[in-house]
Formats: sequence, structure tokens, C-alpha cells
Amino acid sequence: MTSFYFGDLWSYREQLMWGLIQTLWFSAVAMILGLCVAVLCAILRMSRFRIAQTGVMVYVEIIRNTPFLVQIFLVYFGLPAIGLRLTPNEAAVLALVLNVGAYSTEIVRAGIESIHKGLIEAGRTLGLSRMHIFFLIVLPLAIQNIYPALTSQFILSMLSTSVLSAISAEELTSIANDIQSRNFRTTEVYLVVIMLYYGITLAFTLVFMSVSRIAFPNRYASRGR
Repeated sequence: MTSFYFGDLWSYREQLMWGLIQTLWFSAVAMILGLCVAVLCAILRMSRFRIAQTGVMVYVEIIRNTPFLVQIFLVYFGLPAIGLRLTPNEAAVLALVLNVGAYSTEIVRAGIESIHKGLIEAGRTLGLSRMHIFFLIVLPLAIQNIYPALTSQFILSMLSTSVLSAISAEELTSIANDIQSRNFRTTEVYLVVIMLYYGITLAFTLVFMSVSRIAFPNRYASRGR
């Protein structure tokens, strides 16, 4: 009869917490930098420059239609071929940013295109420049429209960090792999890891819902009517 014993894992609690913190760090950095990439790519995608449009389209299609694991391997093992050597953590961040940027580009573009043209015309009437119209009118409203999609993308990216263990980047799954290789409590280790992932996913879902209610009260007011 199979028996489970979780007592041995208590001595590894600090390593697991460190892995969890690293997972959150990877996720936060990737989402922040990925959104910057997404906004830039969305602007270029809607620009009049064909070369820029084509370049962004190729980037997005390649990333969205290839496995994330292959992308990680290409960054970590491929870049040294052109003289760019990265540590596992650096390669992990770069791969995550490129992945998040590609997936978020279409989200951001859809949000920008959802803004009514009348609001843009109103900004022009007030004498605002294109940059002011974009950052003061278009972008804030676009973020409100795409907020649910962006939060879902963050959670998906956070869960995707588990793949980074393939290049030994320091995150939760990688730490768990190391622990189970020492104590051979494979089932117990990964059950704890599953609960940690589930816990932070649930926590972020609740936080994002609370932020949405505070930052975008009009959305919920309109629903209540």
C-alpha cells in the first residue's frame, strides 16, 4: 500500500519559498517588459510602414505558433552561436518577454482599435498632439477594455515559468526537481508544488478582481443596470 509522508519537505520550506519568489519575479518582469514590447509592436502593426507591419506580424506569428520550450532552447543554446552567452535566468527572462510580448501584441492592438474614433477627434479638437491623445485618451481606455485579457495572460505566463526548469533557471519547478532528486519523495514534492501554484493563481485572480472593481468602477456600474 502506497503511503505519503510530507514531513521530510518541511526542511526544504525555505528552498520552496525561494522558488516561489523567483517564479513571481520572472512573471512580473516578463509581464512588465512584455507589455512594453506589446504596446510598441501594436503601434508599429497599425502604422503606415509596411516593413514595420510585416516585421511585427512575422514576430507574432512565429512566437504564437511554436512551442515555448523550443523558444527557450533557441534563446539559451542558440544565441551563444552568435557570441551572446546568457545565464539560465537571463535566457529565461528574455524568452518570457518575447513570448508575452507576442501574445499581448494582438490583445493591445484589439484594445486600441476598440476606442471610438469620436474620442480621438475630440482630443484633436482640444489641440492635443498625437502622443498626448494616445497616452492620455487611447491607452487608458484600451487598458480598461483589455484588462481581463491581460490578467489572464499574466496567470498563463506565470504558470508557463515551470518550463524554465528545462534550462535550470531558478524557479519553483526547478527547485522541486532538485528536492525530489534528494529525498525521492516525488509525489509529495509535486503535490505541494501544485498547491503552491494553485494558491498563487487563486490569490492573483482575487487581487485582479479587486483592482478591477476599484480602478474601473464604471464597468461594474453598467453591469448592475
